[in-house]
Amino acid sequence: MIRKIVHIDEEKCNGCGACANACHEDAIAMIDGKARLIKDDYCDGLGDCLPACPMDAIKIIEREANEYDEAAVKARMTAKKMAENAKKNGAPIHVCPGSMARSLQHAQTENAIEKDCSNAAAGNGSKKPVSRLNQWPVQIKLVPTSAPYFDGANLLVAADCTAYAYANFHEDFIKNHITLVGCPKLDDIDYSEKLTEIIKNNDIKSVKIVRMEVPCCGGLQNAVVNALKNSGKMIPWQVVTISCDGKILESL
Repeated sequence: MIRKIVHIDEEKCNGCGACANACHEDAIAMIDGKARLIKDDYCDGLGDCLPACPMDAIKIIEREANEYDEAAVKARMTAKKMAENAKKNGAPIHVCPGSMARSLQHAQTENAIEKDCSNAAAGNGSKKPVSRLNQWPVQIKLVPTSAPYFDGANLLVAADCTAYAYANFHEDFIKNHITLVGCPKLDDIDYSEKLTEIIKNNDIKSVKIVRMEVPCCGGLQNAVVNALKNSGKMIPWQVVTISCDGKILESL
């Protein structure tokens, strides 16, 4: 839909953060020293942040944008307030056990595969696939922004459908990578802020984006590209596009 929404001129922005403090919806965040609109859905377009900006870097424009989601804003603000109160009171912040960061080892499985391959050569067995996943969790929404497995990592950021479409996904993509997966259409969020923090705060060696040929996967690619720009780092990156029938269409 076409509606009124905040536009921030990054060249004029001096990074003071006054607009972020003035935004009642918490739609503006300071990223890499500049004010940025986190997500269109969080901005009501009323412009409470305009008077707070000393550089006249903010204005209201009309453009294509998702509808303002008041319920999502309230949920975000409630979660943020609870976390701040917990931190202030010294109470532990609950973390789902299934989301706790951990590295994965496959040494025993690798040995078993080698044995299976030897048996196969002798006509006594067949090769079995092995998981190449090196860490948990893998969902972009759940993964922490800092973890030991990010140190010196080759990062794989993949649309979750790619693992179903491409048969040899573990061997050709996950192997020797730290894997992050998501779907910008189903999650309906902008991953760029979190990916920026991951790339900026860790020693990432390279980034590979694996996406489907469908248009909605462009959101994932754009999020990674924006994160690379916002991180301020020069890191080698590559985009691989998979077709719905499991073929590699393009590798850039």
